[in-house]
Amino acid sequence: MESKQDAAPTRQLGRAFASTRVVLAKVGPDQLDAATPCASWDVRALINHFVGSARWGASAAMGTGYEITDEDYAAGDFLARYDDSIEVALAAFGSAGVLEKTIELAFGAFSGADLMGLVARDQFTHGWDLARAIGCHTDLDPELADELVRARVEILDAYRGAEGDAIFGPIVEAPAGACPADRLAAFLGRSI
Repeated sequence: MESKQDAAPTRQLGRAFASTRVVLAKVGPDQLDAATPCASWDVRALINHFVGSARWGASAAMGTGYEITDEDYAAGDFLARYDDSIEVALAAFGSAGVLEKTIELAFGAFSGADLMGLVARDQFTHGWDLARAIGCHTDLDPELADELVRARVEILDAYRGAEGDAIFGPIVEAPAGACPADRLAAFLGRSI
């Protein structure tokens, strides 16, 4: 039986946050300098990105504008900082009318629902990046990963290119039998 939370419009986003949070809870302070599948980021930079991008998504959804700061979200209690960002993002995307409105971003116009899907995929995939960086299994929430893989049609080739030049990397062929999270990562340009 599906619970009220599972039926909520923010279900996919909440599950993406929860999946990444499980991995983040395993990160030790001695792992912050570890390399990640995103060549230009170590674990610290990756944490800063996904905590900040959750806040950016909330600000974009609410039309309030997000100021990029130099705050190091990975310093100190990064799990508490992520929890705060999760709360802010879920509240923003759960607000009345947000999913139906059009949101203008620097890289195009999106419905609130499409932006929420973009944030969910970003959060989930960076959880995968984090799992790889710290040596955890990458078979994260297979049902959610499969949903996110199937939603892949919205990524235009114009958004693909070399790391640092584009939002997504070129598609990588996932090996036969790869789990859904690995297939999603490969679709977004990660080597498996």
